[in-house]
Amino acid sequence: MERTLVILKPSAIAREHAGEIISRFEKKGLKIIGIKMMQLHEDILREHYAHLVDRPFFPSLLNSMMALPVIVIGIEGVEAVTVVRQMTDATNSRKALPGTIRGDFGMSGQENIIHASDSVENAEIELKRFFADGELFDYPTKKFLYSPDEA
Repeated sequence: MERTLVILKPSAIAREHAGEIISRFEKKGLKIIGIKMMQLHEDILREHYAHLVDRPFFPSLLNSMMALPVIVIGIEGVEAVTVVRQMTDATNSRKALPGTIRGDFGMSGQENIIHASDSVENAEIELKRFFADGELFDYPTKKFLYSPDEA
C-alpha cells in the first residue's frame, strides 16, 4: 500500500471545505491514516517548498500558507499518490476539470485549496516532515475494497 500526504491549505479552511474534501477521499476508498490541524511556519515551508524559494512568487506563497492553520492528512491506498493527484488535478484551479477537488472548489493558481505529494518518494519525505513517529496509524480496511491480488 502506498502512503501520501495531503495538505488542506488555508484557502480550504477559510472557505470551510475541509469536511467535504476529506469525505471525497474516504468515499473513493482511500484510508485516512493520520490527520491534524497545525499552523505552518516559515522554516517548514522553506523546506517543503525548497524548489520554489528562488521564484518571485515565493513570498506571496509563504504569506498564503501561514495565513491560517492547515490540515495535514496521511492517506493510504493502492496507488494512493496517483489516485490523489488525479482527484486534485491541475495546480492552477482554473485549469482543473469539474469533478476534481481544485476544479470544484478553486479559481486560483496559488489559492488552490490543496497540496498533494507528487511521487512516492516525495510522499515518504513529506509525511515524515509533517507527522512525528506514532502519528500515522495502521488499521484494517473495509472488506471488498480491493480484490485479494490488489491489496
